[in-house]
Amino acid sequence: MKRFAFSPAKLVGALCCLFAFSLAQANDDGTDRSLTIEKDIQRTVVAENGSFETTQELVYLINEERAIKAKAQQPLYYNRTLENLDVIQAYTQKPDGRKVMVAPEQIKEQQEPQSFHAPMFFDSVVKTVIFPEVAVGDRLVLSIKKRRNTALFPGQFEDMAMPQFHPTQQFTLIYDLPANLKLQAEAKGFKATPAKTAAGRTVYQWDYVQGDNARTELGSVAYSDYGKYLAVSTFNDYSEFAKAYAARAKTEVTPAIRELAESITAKLDNPRDKALALGDWVRRNIRYVAVYIGAGGVVPHAADTVLSNRYGDCKDHVALLEALLAAVNIESSPALINLGNAFALPKVPTLGVINHAITYIPSLDLYMDSTAASIASGYLPVPVLNKPTLLTRTGTMGHTPATQASKVVNTTTFEIARNGAADFQHASKVDGWAAEFNRWGLRNMTPAQRNQMVQQILAAYGQTGSGTVSSDDLEGQGNFAIQINGRSENLVNLPGPIGVPTLTSLAGGIAQNVFGFVAEKQRTQDFTCISGVTEEQAQFKFPAGVKILATPKPVTLKHPYVDYSAEYHQQGNSVVIKRRFDFHYPKSVCSVADYESMKPVVEAMLNDLNSQVIVHQG
Repeated sequence: MKRFAFSPAKLVGALCCLFAFSLAQANDDGTDRSLTIEKDIQRTVVAENGSFETTQELVYLINEERAIKAKAQQPLYYNRTLENLDVIQAYTQKPDGRKVMVAPEQIKEQQEPQSFHAPMFFDSVVKTVIFPEVAVGDRLVLSIKKRRNTALFPGQFEDMAMPQFHPTQQFTLIYDLPANLKLQAEAKGFKATPAKTAAGRTVYQWDYVQGDNARTELGSVAYSDYGKYLAVSTFNDYSEFAKAYAARAKTEVTPAIRELAESITAKLDNPRDKALALGDWVRRNIRYVAVYIGAGGVVPHAADTVLSNRYGDCKDHVALLEALLAAVNIESSPALINLGNAFALPKVPTLGVINHAITYIPSLDLYMDSTAASIASGYLPVPVLNKPTLLTRTGTMGHTPATQASKVVNTTTFEIARNGAADFQHASKVDGWAAEFNRWGLRNMTPAQRNQMVQQILAAYGQTGSGTVSSDDLEGQGNFAIQINGRSENLVNLPGPIGVPTLTSLAGGIAQNVFGFVAEKQRTQDFTCISGVTEEQAQFKFPAGVKILATPKPVTLKHPYVDYSAEYHQQGNSVVIKRRFDFHYPKSVCSVADYESMKPVVEAMLNDLNSQVIVHQG
């Protein structure tokens, strides 16, 4: 299962940022016509104990050169502890019918790259089939057999399939099960063939209904939230699924765990304070290491083992935190969830989009994700907000908070020289979930990297220069303050007349947040949007001899979800700009309808953010 990851190199774009942003793109068809899937037939035969064997017959037609690079090497993944995978046949078929067979030495096997680079181990293996002599017009023909020898959940079977974004002539999924294992299904874009029962077995079949797939829009929810998929399961409901997980995820409070929990909470009386302290201890002291050996994808290691090793994946974090909480009489439950942009679970119980586990404390109605090293306990990483959860101890469904507190206050001063260069001082105060996010990010950067970040920020505005970064105690808690002092060599192109951009923040400010709304010119898919408050003030101090010719007009905008204001004041030979942006959407996913209602306000904000102060050096 996954974790919330952070790269210090991305701090420039993430600093207090509330929305992803990128250049606007036109909406178009997402179907990739460089390749045609002429045949993809997958037949899965399930045994009584939940083990199964899948055979797949695959034929690709290469329509364009770029498909060769993407498909001429076919990676096939399997778990070497639980599965066997055999290539039955593989060849390149030329337009004249000639077959160029894949030789044994053209089938390479290696450890999965993600596993290879991990500090601990997966036992996932990738077997790569390298097709020879591939050219446009050829067909790639592949037949494989994969056998799952040990079921992840004994006596049960589940699966989820989605189409590829290529023209598809045939995509057929066949499931052959013992008649007593009833298969539940949810099919979107797949047509069912009536099930047939004979000799104690039932065969189910679904065929994909060909159709174009719209391009996945920037920042949108996952394809599984709105697109086509087939989900099948022998579990009756998610409650039964939760019990199957819980049966393999036992925790024990050992003397070492009890002693640690009591020492961490010795000076705390409030259960919430105890829970947060234990969550922060696990977050800071247990490294995230993916250990997926055998059934490790769904079975955590013993809590005492995780404590001794000081590492583990999300399930291991949850197991240890559950034991620590239990040691101080706080009951908790693993909560299975999607870490990403999937906000809906299939109607039938399947791992499907479930790829993460976090902790839920019912008595406090509190979720914690101790794998998120950059998020303090009491807050959640953005990718798990507003998500359905499966609480495995009770077998019930839950839901993470839709929003969480966030406020950023930025203050910037530019002292402009006669040649247009400027010394600047920038200060950010961050409160809420992003405080620890920024503290952790800076803590994991070297001083040289922090200062290089200033150059990167300036370069993003087309400027050259340098600067230094300082901050509050990087080992502290709560609010976090950052200071940047530097110099831009080309802030204003004097003598002019010239327009000076009304920058009120260097990074992660209102402009980046608002630009996130226009990452797409038009939207047909719901998209992620995170609420928060940002306040900014910037002062441009112009030198003697530079005349301020014009300043923008003040702006006040109101919408049920947005409050925005901008003020411009001339003070002597300076201009002071104050902006405030309060986005208070009740969820972390904006609907297309609400986006349309907000567009006039967004466009007005963009106009203001692109405004200029006009100056001239006499």
